[in-house]
Amino acid sequence: MFKRQLVMIVFMLCAIPMFAQVLKIKGVVYNEYLEPFYNAKITSGSNSAVSDINGNFEIAIKGALPQTIEISAFGHQTEYVDIEREGQKINVILKENLLLDQVVISASRVPERIIESPVTIERFGLTDIRRTSSNSFYDGLANLKGVQSREGSYGFKSINTRGFADFSNSRFVQMVDGMDTAAPALNFSAGNLSGVNELDINNVEVLPGASSALYGANAYNGIMLMNTKNPFDFTGISTVFKTGYTSQDLAGDNLFYDLSARLAYKFSDAFAAKVNFSYFEATEWLANDENSKLIDSNEIVNVIGDFRPLDYDGVNIYGDEFNNSISVQDIGRRFFNVNLPQDARIRRTGFAERDLLVDDKSKNLKFSTSFHYRPFKDESLELILATRLAMGDNLLQGNSSRFSQRNYYIGQSKFEVKGDNFYVRTYYTRNDAGRSYNLDITGALLTARSSAGNTLGSWGVDYLIGLNDNGVDFNNLTADPDILQAAREYADSFTLQPGSPGFNTEFENITSTLITQGGSRIYDRSSYAHIDGNYNFTSLINDWADVQVGGSFRQYNPDSKGTIFNDGTQPITVSEYGVYSQIQKKLLDNRLKLTASLRYDKSQNFDGNYSPRFAVNYALGEDKNHIIRASFQTGFRNPTIQEQYLFNQPGRKINVGTSKANLDRVAIGQDITLNVLGVPTVIDGVISGDDIINNSLLTETVFTDFTYVKSEYEEIKPEEVQTIELGYRSMFGITDTNNINVDINGFYSFHNDFVFFQDIVTPKLGQVYPFGNRQLTPEELADPLIQAGNIVDGVLVWDAFAQYAFTNLGPSGELLVQEFNIVTNSKSRVNSYGASIALSTKIFEGFDLGLNYSYIDFTFDDKDNGFFEPNFNTPKHTVKAQFGNNNLFKNFGFNVNARWLDKYRWVSPFVKGYVDSRTVLDAQLNYRIPSIKSKFKIGGTNLLGKEFQVAPGTGNIGSLYYFSWTIND
Repeated sequence: MFKRQLVMIVFMLCAIPMFAQVLKIKGVVYNEYLEPFYNAKITSGSNSAVSDINGNFEIAIKGALPQTIEISAFGHQTEYVDIEREGQKINVILKENLLLDQVVISASRVPERIIESPVTIERFGLTDIRRTSSNSFYDGLANLKGVQSREGSYGFKSINTRGFADFSNSRFVQMVDGMDTAAPALNFSAGNLSGVNELDINNVEVLPGASSALYGANAYNGIMLMNTKNPFDFTGISTVFKTGYTSQDLAGDNLFYDLSARLAYKFSDAFAAKVNFSYFEATEWLANDENSKLIDSNEIVNVIGDFRPLDYDGVNIYGDEFNNSISVQDIGRRFFNVNLPQDARIRRTGFAERDLLVDDKSKNLKFSTSFHYRPFKDESLELILATRLAMGDNLLQGNSSRFSQRNYYIGQSKFEVKGDNFYVRTYYTRNDAGRSYNLDITGALLTARSSAGNTLGSWGVDYLIGLNDNGVDFNNLTADPDILQAAREYADSFTLQPGSPGFNTEFENITSTLITQGGSRIYDRSSYAHIDGNYNFTSLINDWADVQVGGSFRQYNPDSKGTIFNDGTQPITVSEYGVYSQIQKKLLDNRLKLTASLRYDKSQNFDGNYSPRFAVNYALGEDKNHIIRASFQTGFRNPTIQEQYLFNQPGRKINVGTSKANLDRVAIGQDITLNVLGVPTVIDGVISGDDIINNSLLTETVFTDFTYVKSEYEEIKPEEVQTIELGYRSMFGITDTNNINVDINGFYSFHNDFVFFQDIVTPKLGQVYPFGNRQLTPEELADPLIQAGNIVDGVLVWDAFAQYAFTNLGPSGELLVQEFNIVTNSKSRVNSYGASIALSTKIFEGFDLGLNYSYIDFTFDDKDNGFFEPNFNTPKHTVKAQFGNNNLFKNFGFNVNARWLDKYRWVSPFVKGYVDSRTVLDAQLNYRIPSIKSKFKIGGTNLLGKEFQVAPGTGNIGSLYYFSWTIND
């Protein structure tokens, strides 16, 4: 009997759980476009499930009804659904977070709502990426408030904020998943050529303005973080194929194609991986800027037919800039016994850019993969091993020339460990210039090898022979244009003709030979290694405040074999490190938020820099959705490796970086034996780095206005900026579909020590003195050597030996002075200021409408004798608008973007000039077929058809029309 009762008790205890109510609830999750939402997480108590590729899910619910289940996905608003009866069918639409509820990380290095950011920030989320009317998400960034896009060529585009940038934009940092994408030799990012597959991008955050307090060196104008999709959250196979054509007057209509694929798989809760591939090929926006660099305007100076003025220096003509290593004045004096005017600039004819390109295609292949391991099967700890590489062909406009990048390669590898409150990552970046070459040098060498075989093998000699044969008056070179044209035609008659066997042979030889060996090819296999980390102490101090510390270390290893850097005989390594801390505290019922940051950075070639930042936010209104903010931020930029160690000679001038480490390597020339004042003397004719800094004259004051001003420029040092910023961000409205988002900000910045290029001339002999430094004493005036020097109004400008150097040739006919283009710091003070406003809303229950306006300008106090002009390169006024509806009717949507940019001035060492105002209209129509998980899009950019330049020397950007087919995005 007891045994029977015991068995019954055990049976009842075991059966009790079976009587507890367990229900199976099924449903479907959709996105805002009513497409199936894959991998949404559904939670009920301790049970969870995910939606499948068709959006379907099934989850077990334990206990009595009613209950609530939670449906969530990264970057989307969480939905809660009440379950009231068995068999209830659930249909859920997940919407991307409202603009002001979207989470950003870059502003404070911790997740926070965008409305609570202590500084101005722009975000480009998944919805923005999907609806963009541009050809790619990266192109679509141009529609963000305060963001400028630099389209240097079809493939090379870069992003900047707050002005002061050309295509070598080393003042703006671009990151992918925490990795700086700057190329090791360039020290600036090559846009998205080495960036992110369009299918893998999750969101983009742009932080305008000085950001060095958290991100260190070079976060001067701002920083952009591109965050990719984690394979734990976004799985499956996605593809997109694009094709269409580009239309440009110069290049005509040409097909392009673009293919991308993404494969991500979650093997378990502990391990996931992804692979990305993309490739595009398109005809370049060809350049044919016929303006002259010398007149610094937009007037075409080809006056009549083929006639070309003496000093014509075409922007996209190469080989006309100089005449080997000897001036036309010297040729005239030595071979024709005539003294040409010192300011006579007789320039060669040269070659058009299109003649110097192997082909006119832009190509880019990108591949990336990453492996993700979560040992505890949650986000508390994740290990990531990733690599990405890119290769292809492209055109690049640099500081001193344009370059044809052929078979370039950029690769990055990363290992990262991150948890709830920390991360440590290390990565390695390397690049290979492949067969890239300098167009200026290529044109110059081709011209130099096109001659009648005269003594110098020089176009200049041929030209002067043509002048002499036609009886020119050498004292009045502009007297008869017909004679000048006849002389030019004579010299050009020996020119190698593009496409001819002789031209092709010389072209191949020049572009395959390194610059240091007499060709135009660039060698670059530079690299850098980086490690950084961050720890957040908030959980250890009971959430009293958000306190974090971090640091970074980087070592550059440039390797150019002397074609770019001064590393022909001695290798270069440069290391830098930084440490920072930030505290963020909320007060007054979380209405007041205070943020304070401080960072210290040290580069081996420069003194250390402190970068503080202070910010205050205050939330107004009952819902705390009206935020005012104020901040003081600082930024600095270490000179790039090029600016520190540059050393090459594309023409008469030698480009030199002026870091002390580089100047210590400089030694140009040799001892010279001269007969000075009747006495044979062996003189040190070697120009050292010290001579470049301390014994030089400003070139223009020697050869143009004859005022002979001594250069007072010093060794290069970092740039610095301090910014005061005010802002307001809010949302007005009651419902999600009827609100207005407002973002207003203004700033004022103080800039010091802008880096720029300055022309100087240095004698190989003698000493120069500061003009006006002192009057000479009677005894000094009686000194024969001083008397033999150059004296202006009783003031010694240079001594006898320097006087001899400026007015004579050496024993072998060499010049005794050397022109340099040094990279140094301006003495002028520059201030910039601006304001912007953005409004966005939904109208008519589904139409998205956005409008933003930006104003930005600068002033500067010239203390550089008129030789410095800031490379602001930004329109004062910019207006951008967006209008669209992703669900105009079932499965059909559209979007339109328009941009108007004011006329602005472009300044770079390569060319200066004006860029016309422009209006650009982009639009797209899309249609979705959920049954085959496909989205079709047809669209176009620059639909108004008026071609435009973003800078003098770049190709005119025409229209682009595209069709795309995306599967399972």
